[in-house]
Amino acid sequence: MSRPVDANGIPYDMWAVVFRNRGDAVVDLVPAPRSPEHSWALARIRVHASMVCASDRKILDGKFPATAFPHIPGHEFAGEVVDVGDGVFDIEPGMRVAPEAHVGCGECERCLEGLYNLCMNYGKPGHWHIGFTKAGGLAEYVTLPVKALHKLPDNISFAQGAWTDNLGVALWALERGAMRGGERVAVIGSGAIGLCAAQLARGLGAASVTLVGRGERLSRVARFADDVISDVQARQRKGQFDLVVEFAGTADGAALSIALARRGGRVVLGGATGAGVELSGVDLSQIVRGHLDIFGSVANPKGVTARALELLRRGLVDVEPLITHHFQLRDFQEAWTTFTERREGAIRVMLHPVEGS
Repeated sequence: MSRPVDANGIPYDMWAVVFRNRGDAVVDLVPAPRSPEHSWALARIRVHASMVCASDRKILDGKFPATAFPHIPGHEFAGEVVDVGDGVFDIEPGMRVAPEAHVGCGECERCLEGLYNLCMNYGKPGHWHIGFTKAGGLAEYVTLPVKALHKLPDNISFAQGAWTDNLGVALWALERGAMRGGERVAVIGSGAIGLCAAQLARGLGAASVTLVGRGERLSRVARFADDVISDVQARQRKGQFDLVVEFAGTADGAALSIALARRGGRVVLGGATGAGVELSGVDLSQIVRGHLDIFGSVANPKGVTARALELLRRGLVDVEPLITHHFQLRDFQEAWTTFTERREGAIRVMLHPVEGS
């Protein structure tokens, strides 16, 4: 049955993944976002490719207090612009785009520094955290601030473009750690962002990249690093790395990162974005006497996404092998189970709201 459409041919209703409440996720017919024609700052996007992430599981479990139910999740996606606000000139209908997840208020101290990932007005008017505090891309359509959008290079598909957020997060962690060519880099955590970080480090000229992880996926990702080892094996490599980047999100992963850094080395902790992961059992003299620099890294600020997309365009990172499963949006429940239970070595699960995309 055909659905009624607006003047631009967009249905008034759309199919979307809806987190109705804690632990309750469905695919439902909901009102589609209206045309942004009277807005100077918004664009409406037809979503072609969207991924589920461990953060979505935290949201569904009620571990992200800023998210109000019911909620449409999804912050890793790409699509096509269908219409824009009257005052928008740099984004046009037909453009293929992908968003970065954070849009700051633009007025606080951190935003004025370009650090809108640290916006002091988080969740308040003017701030967007797409897929967290605002409706996301696990839907047929989504309306987004124009300043969140990046035009996809011509040689990048929608499926590749959906990695924009992951690549930005991974690249920022390497930049936080001031990675330089010729260095020995270790990446802790073999999830999607860790795999992006390992590839980016290689592409940026690391002398060697060691990936530390666990599970059956390790054999599938061996080509993304010079050395792929378990956390048990890594304990035999203490003090050997110039830069250690952690995306495991565990206290053990953080402690291992500190142990692996050489004297005078750097450690970037980027995995434990949620509350409740407490670090204990670390001898602080490792940091003090080892003269270590320890950095926290969350999301990515202004400018990083564009640099990440350029590296993707140049072929310095390959995300296609990391997309292990594809589903239509209507099959979300199967996709969700595949991802959360890591069936068949799932790394990232891609959903396609547009049939055949």
